[in-house]
Amino acid sequence: MLANTSSSNDSHPGPQLPVMSYSQCLFTRPSSFIYTAFIGLNVVLFLPLFIFILYYGFKQWWRNRSKSSSSAVNNSDCFTYHMVVMEIVGVTGCVISFGGLYGGEISAVKVGTVLFSFTWYGEGFFQNLTCVEHFLAVLYPIAYLRLKNKVGIRIRNVTIGCVWLLCFVGLGLAAKDNYIIMDSCIIILTVTVTPYCCLSVLWALNHQGTWRESVDQSKQRAFYTVVAILGVLILRLAWSVIWIFNLIRANANCVMMTCEVLFNLPSTLVLPLLFLQRAGKLACWKKDDDD
Repeated sequence: MLANTSSSNDSHPGPQLPVMSYSQCLFTRPSSFIYTAFIGLNVVLFLPLFIFILYYGFKQWWRNRSKSSSSAVNNSDCFTYHMVVMEIVGVTGCVISFGGLYGGEISAVKVGTVLFSFTWYGEGFFQNLTCVEHFLAVLYPIAYLRLKNKVGIRIRNVTIGCVWLLCFVGLGLAAKDNYIIMDSCIIILTVTVTPYCCLSVLWALNHQGTWRESVDQSKQRAFYTVVAILGVLILRLAWSVIWIFNLIRANANCVMMTCEVLFNLPSTLVLPLLFLQRAGKLACWKKDDDD
């Protein structure tokens, strides 16, 4: 959550220590160094990864273009493609913030952080959709297979369209420094949908005795996927709760507000890395599968 805290000072005047806005904090030290390192990671490491995923997806689409149905595109892969596009929007915001940070333009920094909030919302929604997809695949495999027809593809596309719409709504709210509505939706999804999917898949695997060597390995991979997403969402949620708690106590400082972007890095990487694992592009997982 990249919330601007200037409204806290307006609504609670008094002898409390002033709390700077998020954009103002980025001009202080060591916050400026922390955010610069974050921008460097996004541009130097993450952006090539995002471009590679889109390039790989385009190659797969070009290879299968003769097929009459788009069902060849895995739902999880489709979610990842859309999330990667949003991540590129976030990287663009980082570049704008960098220019504003070292050009002394706080308005440019604000624009960049608002654009990055668009990515933050997209990550939350698409990660939860990935969990739901694996939940259906394990607990309701017959219904899940039926959703791979044209009707299911249409439902998936409408859902993705709704996610984009919600992210644009969140972007508009963020531009007005009103983060609480969309942030609350993400938090509610994080503490309800993802843990429920994780525990349900775990129960199904144990109930069906699917931890034996003869089990369907795809179900175990589904469980590991949900657990990985749950882990990064809990990490991001935990830091957000700490951030809000200190903000309420008027003890929030610029370093704490800036460090939140670092705790968001695992959430940024989880779906791309899972995509590369499914595509067999990670040598460590490929070796384990061969073993």
